[in-house]
Amino acid sequence: MSRIWIINQYASTPETGMGGRHHYLAEGLSKLGHDVTVIAAQWHHLLRFDASENLPGIEQRQNYRFARVPVPRYAHAHDKKRVLNWLLFGRRLRDLPKRLDEHPDVILYSSLSLLGFPGAERLAKKLGARLVFEVRDIWPLSLVEIGGQSTRHPLVRWMQYVEDRAYRVSDAVVSNLPNAVEHMESRGMDRVKFNWIPNGFSLDEIENTEPLSDDVQRQLPAGKFIVGYTGSIGKANSLDTMVEAAAKLRDHKNLAFVIVGHGQERDRIVRKIDDLGLTNITVIGTIPKRQVQSVLAHFDACYIGLTRDPLFRFGVSPNKLFDYLISSKPILYGIDSGNYRPVEQIGAGFNVAPEDPDALADAVLKLMRLTPEERAQMGERGRRVALEDYEYDKLAKKMEGVLVP
Repeated sequence: MSRIWIINQYASTPETGMGGRHHYLAEGLSKLGHDVTVIAAQWHHLLRFDASENLPGIEQRQNYRFARVPVPRYAHAHDKKRVLNWLLFGRRLRDLPKRLDEHPDVILYSSLSLLGFPGAERLAKKLGARLVFEVRDIWPLSLVEIGGQSTRHPLVRWMQYVEDRAYRVSDAVVSNLPNAVEHMESRGMDRVKFNWIPNGFSLDEIENTEPLSDDVQRQLPAGKFIVGYTGSIGKANSLDTMVEAAAKLRDHKNLAFVIVGHGQERDRIVRKIDDLGLTNITVIGTIPKRQVQSVLAHFDACYIGLTRDPLFRFGVSPNKLFDYLISSKPILYGIDSGNYRPVEQIGAGFNVAPEDPDALADAVLKLMRLTPEERAQMGERGRRVALEDYEYDKLAKKMEGVLVP
């Protein structure tokens, strides 16, 4: 048995946010016999507002412990005060051995935030712990390629130093992005350190799916072929493509589109639907995580899309992809993720050019022309691979091999 600390400034529990990767990995590692603590910021912008007040500093979960580091609040994701939040989080990691009254055998530090890594490095060195660096967002490359920042910007240069050092001093490096190793090698990392461990799904949640509320049931179109989307409604999710494809297919009366979720772009997407006078697309509010499979059961196909960003050449690992795969529904995959083409490689649906409403509309019609048996075979191929490769207890076993070799 090893004592494992997972440090992710933006981690949450299912009650306070998405829960997500480190919640499920912590549960899986604990089932393997390890003593696991997830360490996050007391507050961050990804927490649900109604659940972010008066959270305990240390919370004992069913299978692991969740510790929160006090940090100052900031107004929004682009607030400059967020940098102070990053710095203080990293600095206050040094208090953890006293707060938790223990010393870890291994520390997994997950970015973003990148600037907390030096704090984790100092802890590992002081305590004699193995140090593993996990990359879920490639920074500062994201600031340069998406944010348009100059490589000479002081913050970018500072982050670049931290990133390069992390690759150099860490005992191992993990990423949920399959091709991230290409970037890491370009920054001087020894390729042998790299381990790909994708995101996945919780079998417990699948086996304990909750029924939809009557209100959500009433909003779902009846007697139509439904192309659905579940998840965040943000700029990167390419939902304009879905709306514009719906506009092109408005004359197909047996077809409907459904968006389930919430996010900063929701109101604009709803206005766009209204402005186009569309009656074949419905936007439903967010639903609890344990109801996602219940709503997917009403879909005939699932759409996932992202904008055309060069960073996606390193691969992607969106949580909804694995929810879709395990649902046994064919998938319309509108992402350019380099040579990582999971839906096409599995035979679980169709690849679609990103941000291309014509291509999405054509793929929808192509899918509708298939027999129900052919679509079911697509879905079954996806579910089979999901169970084999993307279930979180199996991913925790892979992570164990990196953390405790």
